[in-house]
Amino acid sequence: MAVGITPATWVEEVRVGTARRLLEQGDLAPKQVAASCGFSDADVLRRAFMRQVGVTPAEYRKRFAAIPR
Repeated sequence: MAVGITPATWVEEVRVGTARRLLEQGDLAPKQVAASCGFSDADVLRRAFMRQVGVTPAEYRKRFAAIPR
């Protein structure tokens, strides 16, 4: 069965999704978020985040930090 994306793209989507949740929920540094999600460093996280979400992790956190849980 074809899913329309490569395995590498799927892995990146899952990792970015996890990073989004960590950025929304806590105060981990970008380096810690990257490591927690399987990225080799914060720069790789930033580039993947830009591809998938269209903003940097820092900008994403600013937008969603004020939303009450």
